[in-house]
Amino acid sequence: MLSVGLTGGIGAGKSEVSRLLASCGAVVIDADLIAREVVEPGTPGLAAVVGEFGEGVLLPDGRLDRPALGRIVFADPDRLGALNAIVHPLVGARSEELKAAAGEDAVLVHDVPLLVENGMMPLYDAVVVVDALPATQLDRLVRVRGMSEEDARARMAAQAEREQRLAVADFVIDNDGPLEDLEPAVRRLWQQLLDRR
Repeated sequence: MLSVGLTGGIGAGKSEVSRLLASCGAVVIDADLIAREVVEPGTPGLAAVVGEFGEGVLLPDGRLDRPALGRIVFADPDRLGALNAIVHPLVGARSEELKAAAGEDAVLVHDVPLLVENGMMPLYDAVVVVDALPATQLDRLVRVRGMSEEDARARMAAQAEREQRLAVADFVIDNDGPLEDLEPAVRRLWQQLLDRR
């Protein structure tokens, strides 16, 4: 089994790379998706988040109000740390369950947005960084995801700097160009990963 850490700044296109790797045959463990799972209504994770941040982070139907929580945590590093202390152990436990279910010859791709920030590089056989210029990231967040420029900049500022991510990369996927350039780059990466398995 080859264990790969996949990361990139918000808006760099990591999710698209993850999707393409899955289509090649990778077993993808997506920390963002798991982070959503562990705070679904009725979970201990959601109860802990509400206990820490109050009822104001809930929607009327009892689900987590992600934008409201985001406004709190991305404006205050201490509050972000409190949220991470709740969610990260839950994500880690679920990831281990998924890893245990993968086959011995699998290429296991851990899609981890905060890999660098949390010093998780030693956990993987290889680290893949999806890279884009900050201006490209900002444009995608505002134009594609509909964030305000202020929210987009705050989320970018809460993550590691581009240079920090590139410094730990075993492989870099340049995703500053058009989408049609991405698929061939990911297929080349897939072959490189198979060669390392």
